[in-house]
Amino acid sequence: MEKGKGVARPWAVDFNDGPTSSSSDYPDPLGFNKASHDQDDSNGSRQKKEAEAAWKAQKAWEVAQAPFKNLLMMGFMMWMAGSTVHLFSIGITFSALWQPISALQGVGKVFEPFKDSRVELLAPKLLFIALNLAGLALGVWKLNTLGLLPTHASDWVSSLPPALV
Repeated sequence: MEKGKGVARPWAVDFNDGPTSSSSDYPDPLGFNKASHDQDDSNGSRQKKEAEAAWKAQKAWEVAQAPFKNLLMMGFMMWMAGSTVHLFSIGITFSALWQPISALQGVGKVFEPFKDSRVELLAPKLLFIALNLAGLALGVWKLNTLGLLPTHASDWVSSLPPALV
């Protein structure tokens, strides 16, 4: 037997039985003006939507500027690691390379909560991308200072053909 069917319960009320009534069947109270009430609702909802759009734009800029803090922290950590090749400096350097790469792969996900027709996200996204590219450049610079990038001719000696004597 289905739940609520077949057993008459005196305390159960079925709102589907009986004639349907709408709010238009009842007269408005004295002093109520439906036109001004609808206008107030539209102004309030419009202001609420504008405030929400402004909040989303502000938060999008905050998210876009977040890599700058990471850039400063990573620069300080690389400076503290020194310029000699050891496990700690290599770990910090590869962390400095990995974080911007993973952030650049997820730009769409980062700004997904702020999508709105009234919020322009191009400038915050470009700032986010530029700051992450600066972090990537900082990591590549650290690789170069550690001597791990092949920038000299002596780094390519093994690929040269043997000299004919």
